[in-house]
Amino acid sequence: MGSNPKVHSFDEVAEHNSPTDCWLIICGKVYDVTPFLEDHPGGDEVLLNNTGKDATDDFEDVGHSDSAKEMMEKYFIGEVDSSTLPAKSEYTPPTQVPSGPVQSSGIVIKILQFLVPLLVLGVAFALRYIGKKD
Repeated sequence: MGSNPKVHSFDEVAEHNSPTDCWLIICGKVYDVTPFLEDHPGGDEVLLNNTGKDATDDFEDVGHSDSAKEMMEKYFIGEVDSSTLPAKSEYTPPTQVPSGPVQSSGIVIKILQFLVPLLVLGVAFALRYIGKKD
């Protein structure tokens, strides 16, 4: 690695996304992996699918060996300008609709299920009591 590595913009790196010209961004560094495409143990598609983005997470998730990390040095061509990287999109779960009114209406229904039969029973006894007086 040189003392003053060339700084590439994200857009510049993203343009190199074909089997004849393939650059990757890993840990803020730019690698021209075109000569390695045919030799990559996971196949060239793995590398090509990681062009046009920061491939650091995908690279780390695989758990590359130390020798694989050392091998990367010969493909190093510079660094990426971090100010040109697109913002990472974080997963935000959908907001839930407050369930307060739904729960309170459920309580009302349960109370009515209990009170209505009692009311019917009370009316039946009242009518029977009134009917016996006559």
